[in-house]
Amino acid sequence: MKTPESYRKHLIFLGRRNVGKSSLFNAFVGAKIAIVSDHPGTTTDPVYKSMELAPIGPVMLIDTAGLDDEGYLGTLRTSKTNSVLYKADVACLVVDSKWTDFEDRIVKELKSKEIPFVVALTKSDLGKNRKLIELVKSKKFTYCVVSKYDKDSIDTLRLTIASVIKTEYEPPLIEDLVDGGDIVVLVVPIDLGAPKGRLIVPQVEAIRECLDAEAIPVVTKERELRWTLESLKRKPKLVVTDSQAVMRVVADVPEDLPMTTFSILEARHKGDLFELIKGLKAIKELKDGDDVLIGEACTHRSLADDIARVKIPRWLTNFTGKNVNFFVHSGREYPEDIKKYKLIVHCGGCVITRNMMLKRIEKAKELGIPIINYGVIISYLHGILDRALEPFPEAKILYEEIENAQRV
Repeated sequence: MKTPESYRKHLIFLGRRNVGKSSLFNAFVGAKIAIVSDHPGTTTDPVYKSMELAPIGPVMLIDTAGLDDEGYLGTLRTSKTNSVLYKADVACLVVDSKWTDFEDRIVKELKSKEIPFVVALTKSDLGKNRKLIELVKSKKFTYCVVSKYDKDSIDTLRLTIASVIKTEYEPPLIEDLVDGGDIVVLVVPIDLGAPKGRLIVPQVEAIRECLDAEAIPVVTKERELRWTLESLKRKPKLVVTDSQAVMRVVADVPEDLPMTTFSILEARHKGDLFELIKGLKAIKELKDGDDVLIGEACTHRSLADDIARVKIPRWLTNFTGKNVNFFVHSGREYPEDIKKYKLIVHCGGCVITRNMMLKRIEKAKELGIPIINYGVIISYLHGILDRALEPFPEAKILYEEIENAQRV
């Protein structure tokens, strides 16, 4: 139950109002989580619940408002539902007694986003609708006939949903870069942005993956890095630092010792490192008055020298000499309209899933909007991206090609 949301497959329950989504959601979880009522439009904001789904493992369930909701509030509710749809790794389309244009619309949306789904024909205790079952069969959809009162049917639904979830390759954070016995130095600044008593997710995961690889992680602060390196009897295989301390770390790390940043590791682990490097082309093309979106997947208290609101805008303005407009969007729900932006600068995405991050990158790509992540742009603006990409030779070659092309 302590597994972070960013490492859970997300299952979203969709359908019209009063088809039994919330009742099915509660039965699926095995607890009364979502409010159930005969009154249409009971569910307003999405309801989240984590659970273990065999054989997949930790998952996050999301109950949503009916997509046929009406009126001003109904529009707000359906907008909320649509905004979380990109999170889904799998969907459960809940249908009660009839198939309508709404179901066709939902299926079309799910297919366009390549989200696998199962049709749940609910309220079977009230009598099975043979015509509806035949219709769903004719459409060749994976389906289950279920009732919230029938435990066996809920178990069947769980197994069916687990069977359609895609199991795709996810690049490790650091494990493939080190071998057994290697020393890996992890530079972890403890500043105003560091969570009290905790490390951030990439730092924790890097330690765990080093241990899984039988490597030896050595954790130090940037102020003690030089002393740490001098104290080691063997040369480390790799140094990894927080992006904001990268300039200080570069000064203390010998040229022959590979180094990178946690955020660049995240660019590959959670996203598409090559696509995020391609976004660099847009920086030198920015003009006065252009709009730049800075996207943060998490929400946190804004600090005096905040990375998104102060540091990146300052560094980018100093580098380009252009007076551009910066807009910061925080939270796991992504803006629906990003067409006006000339560039998107996104965080590492440690609190969202790889699937969510890839969808954000793909959306930008479809609209022709360059996108970069924090680690890539910070190292680039400080002139040390070639050094930070040393562990990734192919990515470094791509970056050099971009730089050479812009010099011509």
